[in-house]
Amino acid sequence: MSQLFTPYEVKGVTLKNRIVMSPMCMYSSMEKDGMLTEWHKLHYATRAAGQVGLIITEATSVHPDGRISSEDLGLWNDQQIQGYAELAQLIHAQDTRIGIQLAHAGRKVGTEQAMIAPSAIAFSEKHRVPEAMSLEQIQRTIEDFAAAAKRSLQAGLDVIEIHAAHGYLINEFLSPLSNKREDSYGGSEENRYRILGEIIDAIHSEWSGPLFVRISANDYHVEGLNTDDYIRYAARMKKQGVDLVDCSSGGVVPTPPTAIFPGYQVSSAERIRREAAIATGAVGLITSPSLAEEIICNGRADLVFLGRTLLANPYWAHTAAKELAYPLVAPRQYTRGW
Repeated sequence: MSQLFTPYEVKGVTLKNRIVMSPMCMYSSMEKDGMLTEWHKLHYATRAAGQVGLIITEATSVHPDGRISSEDLGLWNDQQIQGYAELAQLIHAQDTRIGIQLAHAGRKVGTEQAMIAPSAIAFSEKHRVPEAMSLEQIQRTIEDFAAAAKRSLQAGLDVIEIHAAHGYLINEFLSPLSNKREDSYGGSEENRYRILGEIIDAIHSEWSGPLFVRISANDYHVEGLNTDDYIRYAARMKKQGVDLVDCSSGGVVPTPPTAIFPGYQVSSAERIRREAAIATGAVGLITSPSLAEEIICNGRADLVFLGRTLLANPYWAHTAAKELAYPLVAPRQYTRGW
């Protein structure tokens, strides 16, 4: 029997299979108000009909000034809850679970609003220099994450993922390349982890469901972080009640990965799972069903996160089931075609 299609349970939430749709920004909140649109409902519900086990919606900002672009989604006010509640109903109707990735873009903010970061260091020569955050700004940001978690609960969502990867705000605090602070939020590994730890605790005060964290397990820079560092970070997360670490890489500086190939980030998920004893998600050019199956069968990760693969083919699970000889049950309306 295919292991890719076995259920996965976490904190009372059961995923019908190990296939997860990765968060991918759609840049489609066209009123610039962070609200979900009809496009989002069509986009995500189609992947649910395609039998993905868990859909994690795109990076959703906890503050209007924390968006990657002015077309990004947000959950910084109560008016934004209803759209997520409607989307959750659509997703649940297909027996799929829905998660949300809560985020703040930090020095990668793409709007004309104020830009904040751990330190006043630009991402590149083409980017603005951010304002180094005060302790008051750090505390408000932690509170913003907690408030967004409360709204996620009110919307009926199943999973929260904290975006601590790809060079956005939390990742900027974790990495010594972007964090040059000399207070309790900078310097040592423990201090650089502090804001993530406080965000985790703040979210737990409002949310008792599954909590994931997406990381960049390699900065691709000799003075940056690598998987060894994130094994220690992941062990801290586990102690704080994080359920799964979603293992991506890169983005804190413009340096590209040293090599890109199918499954090129899976080794980080495998090592973190084994050495930090925490569940992991594998991501990174996982396009073939056989590779996805191998990852789960060999215990290299607990879930497989698919990005552009699901943009190209919302019915990838159907394709995988055929290749792996698994009797996937189609939506009633599709039985003649499947």
